[in-house]
Amino acid sequence: MKIQLRFFASIREKLATSEELVTLPDSVHTVGDVRRWLIARGDVWAEALAEGRALRMAYNQQMTDAATLIDEGGEVAFFPPVTGG
Repeated sequence: MKIQLRFFASIREKLATSEELVTLPDSVHTVGDVRRWLIARGDVWAEALAEGRALRMAYNQQMTDAATLIDEGGEVAFFPPVTGG
């Protein structure tokens, strides 16, 4: 399955990329699976997307959680929580 990944703000800066088109292994079915698959890349990926890190996720431009199922051609986005002031 191919999906589009997008990274914003400090996540984008740490990964040095704003987007990527990827082909996922058959074992990846949810937004949380995508996150774990990216973490498995190691190095900055593991640090930027670590499970314990506060992180917001969206699927097809809708805020979502890790259990959301993904489909061919979908878009998964990762960004830090936003605070106002």
